[in-house]
Amino acid sequence: MLQNTDIYETLKYRLMTNGFAHGQKLRAEHLRQEFGCSASTIREVLFRLSTLGLVEFRDQRGFRVPQKSAKIVNELTHLRVLLEAEGTAMSIRLGGIAWEAQLTAAHHQLSHLEMRLQSADDTAPFVGLWFAAERQFHETLISACGSDSLRTTHHQIYCRFRQQLMVEDRAFDFISYNIQHHQQILDAALSGDEAITRQKIHDHLARHLMTAAS
Repeated sequence: MLQNTDIYETLKYRLMTNGFAHGQKLRAEHLRQEFGCSASTIREVLFRLSTLGLVEFRDQRGFRVPQKSAKIVNELTHLRVLLEAEGTAMSIRLGGIAWEAQLTAAHHQLSHLEMRLQSADDTAPFVGLWFAAERQFHETLISACGSDSLRTTHHQIYCRFRQQLMVEDRAFDFISYNIQHHQQILDAALSGDEAITRQKIHDHLARHLMTAAS
């Protein structure tokens, strides 16, 4: 039988990667049967996921996946820009060579996957790998900021952001821009120029602001 943590991580991943549709009702009985656990275990996991913002709970209506919302995408994008720009600037000051090495390694993995995606006829095999590598790169950017609160808040915002865009981003229409943007962010961060790094992070996420505002 899977442990609570395993069920939590599995459902969290599926909620962020189109394993459940926007607005879909999450039925504890169905999930209990799927995972071979008690209904109370599923409800506990769903409540934990609701604190992350990946699940909505309403009395008498149960658990649902949040609806897609341009307003929410806009808000989450603004928060990502603020948190990643500040967190990366702090990491530039505090991280040193160890952080630079970790960031370079995270970018190398992501860049390799994005290059493969750019030329792939079938992107399906890359979906899970890309989601993991993209998240690792952006989390590594802020990993040396010295603030647990900033990292925790960023994680919550990032997860909700990914869930909002879980359908569109699977098409990977943006991948050529991502390759360029991620390289520019890496170069700026390694140069130690906080102002340019902040600008490159904003530029990378700006397409979501334009989409949400349209």
